[in-house]
Amino acid sequence: MLIPILVLLGVGGIVGSYAFFPSSWRKAKHRLTRDKRRREGILYLTFDDGPSAEDTPALLDLLARFQVPATFFVVGEFARDNPQLIHRMREEGHQVAFHSARHHSAYLMSPRQTRQDFADGLAELANLGIENPCFRPPWGVVNLASLGQIKKYRLQAVLWDVMAQDWREDISPEEIARRLDQRTWPGAVICLHDGRGAPGAPGRTIQALEQQLPLWLAQGYRFETLECAV
Repeated sequence: MLIPILVLLGVGGIVGSYAFFPSSWRKAKHRLTRDKRRREGILYLTFDDGPSAEDTPALLDLLARFQVPATFFVVGEFARDNPQLIHRMREEGHQVAFHSARHHSAYLMSPRQTRQDFADGLAELANLGIENPCFRPPWGVVNLASLGQIKKYRLQAVLWDVMAQDWREDISPEEIARRLDQRTWPGAVICLHDGRGAPGAPGRTIQALEQQLPLWLAQGYRFETLECAV
């Protein structure tokens, strides 16, 4: 009985030191700097997991209507398949940032796989003219190899302050908008999704923003891209 317990403790320690502790420290550090990052009248709108041929064009149309810039953390393979959307983002004043090559969890990736993911994803973006972008790890999870790659490529890892669980199937546009309204504060980095998630999820996010963007603007907020500034 003792040996299996020791084995489990050993495995847990390895996993913890490899991914859990680095990820937890980064998230805690981000939370601790919240007050320093407050900027009156400013919000940072960010989108993960795209671009999506089905939903990103409608989102870009909405942002153009309200003249709101955003930061898009794109997945390398999706960017490669939708270069016209990447070009449109840049032409319309949005920032394109890095969200991995294939959207795999750092918990499940070996050091070799992690290094390959960074190399492949950044190469895809470089082919589209995007160099040294901000980086947001999928699910906010990094491992020890991730930390080395962030340093190697001189990336700045950016997490988020506000989420509305917009990727879920059982959440309505009205509920997404309500959560955004209640959880947002001046200087907050808002994380939403224009790809992946449950069926129809990005469409519900767009509907929620149709409700919430006019309210934020009426409250005097203006939007900026991150430019790795936070």
